Amino acid sequence: MKEFQLIEQFFKNKGQKRRDVLLGIGDDCALVQPAEGKVIAISCDTLVEGVHFFADMPAHALGYKSLAVNLSDLAAMGAEPAWMTLALSLPDVDQQWLADFSSGLFEAAEYYSVALVGGDTTRGPRCINVTIHGQVPKGKALKRSGAKIGDWVFVTGSLGDSALGLDMLRNKQVIKPEFKEYLLNRHYYPTPRVLAGQALRGLASSAIDLSDGLVSDLSHILKASNVGAVIDANAIPLSSSLTGSVGADQALAYALTGGEDYELLFTVPEAQRGAIDTALLHAGVKFVKIGQICAGDKIKFTLDGQPFSPEFKGFEHF
Repeated sequence: MKEFQLIEQFFKNKGQKRRDVLLGIGDDCALVQPAEGKVIAISCDTLVEGVHFFADMPAHALGYKSLAVNLSDLAAMGAEPAWMTLALSLPDVDQQWLADFSSGLFEAAEYYSVALVGGDTTRGPRCINVTIHGQVPKGKALKRSGAKIGDWVFVTGSLGDSALGLDMLRNKQVIKPEFKEYLLNRHYYPTPRVLAGQALRGLASSAIDLSDGLVSDLSHILKASNVGAVIDANAIPLSSSLTGSVGADQALAYALTGGEDYELLFTVPEAQRGAIDTALLHAGVKFVKIGQICAGDKIKFTLDGQPFSPEFKGFEHF
């Protein structure tokens, strides 16, 4: 199968159709029409076999996740998903793998109303690069740089599940049968908090998605905002699958540093605390307060009311 046959069979005219796509796959560039009064938010993620996923990862899950991790970036900015491009490097043309991959990709794309408008395919080590484009009302985008002293720190969902699911795949953890499916799905099929991000516009002072672990990602907000934070380790949300699989100390380590949860971490001024409950209720996502922004430039942890200094750090790419 040649390159253009591959594109025609598995990607062209597939998935979501949008009226704001003036010209899609098939030309040198795609043409899209942003809505009036909105700016475009753009993010790009690369997934490399052997670095970000195992060679035997199910292709459907890989297709879904390759878009979901990008959608999580849009969520952190409060943006609405719109268009994507896909650059795909493959060692060979495996038609069943491509069918499963594109099925997972377009499952996520249709659910979140994303149109595939272009991309590239080439021979090489398996690598997936998705560039996502979204739209956000002018002046309403959430940023990392808005946290102020006194703001409250919140997270959505539960933390640490994906990292434990990964360690299960690595045979580093023996997991009880009743927890395996949940943990595996949390790793393979993350839920980007797109509606929650949009609901936080005008309410949250800063936001970031949790891709590298709470310690690393909160540090990005603190650096951008020139503040510190006090975090209550007891308040960090842990699932019953996580706590039922490992001890308390290890569960906390997964939650603080595991990464790939793709939940939202955000800060809220005291004046907006009441509005957050209503806003996120409509988004259908659970969230909890885990700390407060303070003066300084470090994260201070407490555990059972006492100062606590974790010895582990979040993920770094280099």
